[in-house]
Amino acid sequence: MQKTIFITGSTDGIGLETAKQLVQSGHHILLHGRNLEKLATAEATVRALANNAKVESYLADLSRMSEVETLVKTIAGQHEKLDVLINNAGVYTSSEPMTADRLDVRFAVNSIAPYLLTKRLLPLLGPAGRVINLSSAAQSPVDIDALLGRRQLAEGAAYAQSKLALTIWSRHLAQSPVADRLVLVAVNPGSFLGTKMVKEAYGSAGKDIGIGVDILFRAALSDEFAGASGQYYDNDMGQFGTPHPDALNPAKGDEIVAAIESILERTTIKP
Repeated sequence: MQKTIFITGSTDGIGLETAKQLVQSGHHILLHGRNLEKLATAEATVRALANNAKVESYLADLSRMSEVETLVKTIAGQHEKLDVLINNAGVYTSSEPMTADRLDVRFAVNSIAPYLLTKRLLPLLGPAGRVINLSSAAQSPVDIDALLGRRQLAEGAAYAQSKLALTIWSRHLAQSPVADRLVLVAVNPGSFLGTKMVKEAYGSAGKDIGIGVDILFRAALSDEFAGASGQYYDNDMGQFGTPHPDALNPAKGDEIVAAIESILERTTIKP
């Protein structure tokens, strides 16, 4: 059965390669990027592999919550149903670490935008939908002041904290009534894969990104993830595993979600 799958950050790296694999399996792919030229190139690349499958592209800067909301409205205006959301877009290094909303760009793109996208797209996803959030083996306790934009961190610390924040709210939301029967998982696609982010951050060519593509493909479609909502998949181990202890702490989940909701109160327009 053909699925409609939205992949953020799909102009290069794991996002683009996953889109290519999914479209070759006949699925309707919604691409996303923040650079118009790169997005057009990615769409042409994926479309060339599509056969009869559909390919669309959406432009938005996920560091700006107003653009995230516009993105949601655009998708909702063109689709009554979405089967899978893959929150793949991520930032490690940036020449502009603070966003227009006065947030650290790592928290904005890696934690807050995926939360907003997921919450706003829940009506399209419905009870049979899936949300796959790209986490990381790098997970560090979250400084709430840093999440709120009140304190700046070194890029490595901000990245690791943003990925734990994502992992925390993934489990928290999966266990809430609004995500009833929805499959919502956090996935570490594999450490030091050969993505642009790894090359910029560590100066390393990295490992085969096909490792990450394979697990995202499975998370989006396979039965092994059908009953896994709220769990964390560690692709370094090749199995469901245990995230940082804070992700298993309901009080931490409440704290992170409350902080993100307070950010959205001041950066977005209520639907």
